[in-house]
Amino acid sequence: LPDGVNISKEARSAISRAASVFVLYATSCANNFAMKGKRKTLNAGDVLSAMEEMEFQRFVAPLKESLEVYRREQKGKKEARKDKDKKTDSEEQDKSREEENDDDDERMEEEEQNEEEEVDN
Repeated sequence: LPDGVNISKEARSAISRAASVFVLYATSCANNFAMKGKRKTLNAGDVLSAMEEMEFQRFVAPLKESLEVYRREQKGKKEARKDKDKKTDSEEQDKSREEENDDDDERMEEEEQNEEEEVDN
């Protein structure tokens, strides 16, 4: 909204109700497309088709752009999570190797002590 614009409580309520009705209508139209496709789950394509059917074509392009941005963000997050998991796995393997090496060192020291004791006897 431009600076200096105030909205009354009644106007806010009316806008909220109108938005709710719009979302319900768009969902219903999108659901029809999903049912035609013999699916129970709505997808982005259903919503875009519903927008066209409801004669809101001018929103389709911005919605597609937003969807692409969202998908790129999700892909980036997924890749970051994979990288983090790989790093964690690598660190755990390194730690495990260190522990094995420490165990091997301890065994060797014990064996050397046992050998020294046997030689002394």
